[in-house]
Amino acid sequence: MTGIAPSPKKIPTERTFHGDTVVDEYEWLRTKDDPEVIAHLTAENAYAEARNAHLAPLREAIFEEIRSRTLETDLSVPVREGAWWYYSRSFEGKQYGVQCRAPIAGPDDWAPPRPAEVDAATPALPGEQVLFDSNVEAAGHDFFSLGSFDVSADGRLLAYAVDVEGDERYTLRVRDLETGADLDDEVPGTAAGAFFAPGGGFVFYTTVDDAWRPDTVWRHEVGTVASADVQVFHEPDERYWVGAGLTRSRRFIEVGASSSVTSESWLIDADAPTDAPRVVWPRREGVEYSVDHAVVAGEDRLLILHNDGALDFELVDVPASDPAAAPRVLIAHDPAVRLDDIDAFAERVVVEYRREGLTRLGLLPLTDAGYGELVEVPFDEPLYTVHASGNPEWEQPTIRLGYGSLVTPSTVYDLVPATGELRLLKQQPVLGGYDPSHYEQRREWAVASDGTRVPISLVYRRELVSFGADGAPAAPAPLELYGYGSYEHSIDPSFSIARLSLLDRGVVFAIAHVRGGGELGRSWYEDGKKLAKRNTFTDFVASARHLVETGWASPARLVAEGGSAGGLLMGAVANLAPELFSGVLAEVPFVDALTSILDPSLPLTVIEWDEWGDPLHDASVYEYMRSYTPYENVRPDAAYPPILAVTSLNDTRVLYVEPAKWVARLRAVGADALLKIEMVAGHGGVSGRYNAWRERAWELAWLLDRLGLAAH
Repeated sequence: MTGIAPSPKKIPTERTFHGDTVVDEYEWLRTKDDPEVIAHLTAENAYAEARNAHLAPLREAIFEEIRSRTLETDLSVPVREGAWWYYSRSFEGKQYGVQCRAPIAGPDDWAPPRPAEVDAATPALPGEQVLFDSNVEAAGHDFFSLGSFDVSADGRLLAYAVDVEGDERYTLRVRDLETGADLDDEVPGTAAGAFFAPGGGFVFYTTVDDAWRPDTVWRHEVGTVASADVQVFHEPDERYWVGAGLTRSRRFIEVGASSSVTSESWLIDADAPTDAPRVVWPRREGVEYSVDHAVVAGEDRLLILHNDGALDFELVDVPASDPAAAPRVLIAHDPAVRLDDIDAFAERVVVEYRREGLTRLGLLPLTDAGYGELVEVPFDEPLYTVHASGNPEWEQPTIRLGYGSLVTPSTVYDLVPATGELRLLKQQPVLGGYDPSHYEQRREWAVASDGTRVPISLVYRRELVSFGADGAPAAPAPLELYGYGSYEHSIDPSFSIARLSLLDRGVVFAIAHVRGGGELGRSWYEDGKKLAKRNTFTDFVASARHLVETGWASPARLVAEGGSAGGLLMGAVANLAPELFSGVLAEVPFVDALTSILDPSLPLTVIEWDEWGDPLHDASVYEYMRSYTPYENVRPDAAYPPILAVTSLNDTRVLYVEPAKWVARLRAVGADALLKIEMVAGHGGVSGRYNAWRERAWELAWLLDRLGLAAH
């Protein structure tokens, strides 16, 4: 029994801008507290479940595969901060992690401790203290998310913030770690990322406005009521987000305001946290920069990574006492290298950058005379991702790195700068005999209609994909093509346990690194935003066509997947080239983009104008967006492949109404479209790892069905 597809009523609503009137029959679904809307969404869930009831055994099999490959009782690599090693533990049968710490052995103790065996019943490390057990804190809640977690420098207090709705609004509290009791401090409605000032007497946090924009930084004095909190910084311009944090040196508290194209930083001396912030470089439209603090040849310097006249950024420094002084260039602009980030330490600066579509990492030594030469850390896989992670200490002798690829599980190293040695600390366990040599990753290049070469990353199980003498695939394989392509966000090669359930059934997994992302530098991003946004969609179509034409896939067994802005991509390519795909999975999809971007009262709309353009005030932007936004361009003449849209009721980033309207309109033209909605979740989906595994198993079973592999 497959049930009857829900058919929401039509209530024509007119929208007129720039002389163009649009009639929207499903806009009434936006009223979240309308019982009729909730009834419709509930019916959509029932229909999706009925249509996929035959996949229940496959879903359960995939869930068990994910679970059986995962070491459920485990311990993260401890990170030293102050007098403690901090780490998290997971336990078999428990949804959430447990935050712990253990004392260091002494000031020279820099080798992270590892237990001989991770025991679920007893403390894993000598002297272990449980700081926060999310399983206990989540009791009685269908959703739970920890958004802030910071321990004071003296190790006595914990600032933490939780969200139990999925709307990314957190309640901030302070806990005495000696007694385990919460203080009376309670601040509702905060954003994530609260932290202590170095002295421990103040907590800095951020709040959001009605459009969910983080707009104000506050200072809370421990032991006082929230109404006494002091506003540190407020950003009235609706295009800007604000945030705050500490430099690694603990010398400054930094407050930052940034739009998609402009940024500004303000500093507060950390030993005087009640002082007013002072600006580093006053904002200039189109100029982005980030700041870190270093001590160079005995002098306090500010390291500034900026794009003023340097499209892919350059690194300079200025005196901390006089940021307006003429900058000294440390790493000049290079159009072949996109400088991404810097991390300053007492003896070196870690520089993260991109070259030839891959992340890179280099060390810039600090010497008595100033700076040494930048030395890149080499890796030998053709595709990989590397970044600095877990390095809170200013004077630590090693640099913690995170590394992985499409075939190499997530790996943690300590890099010894003096020798270049990479000390392997941990590799993500994959149970069941995983052997990376059974899998292969490679790079293909598609050619877009304008001649642009678009990289595609692929991974597959070697013995399940055959090749001819010419090196080309001997026969098309079932293939999943993933894409995103917005906000300069790169989809870098990374490992996934859940993906093994596809690869081991003979599926080739591919990523189309389309324009709008950041894989090939700032111009790659610029060529896929605003009035060049269609390049994102045509790049994805070109990638799919390339994979078909070169024998990797056939349209009968080719599925597409993307989420959020990648969900907009899914809707756009379904309209552009429905004949290329056997299925489209769109997660929290931004498919009614024009309606949302026209309404400045909706969450994040004004901020988004720097990404998509401003259709409210610019007729050319309106016309351009009108030409591609998926909901506006559903085609009555198209033979759409089956489409699954997955969303969440409490998502504040992409409202549930967008996929709900899209699915209704798709069905109205005869498309086979399903809507699956989490009724207690946010933009990231359900909380809890077992819940997340079941959700992913649901999606993967649907994908395998569309690939003709449901029986495998």
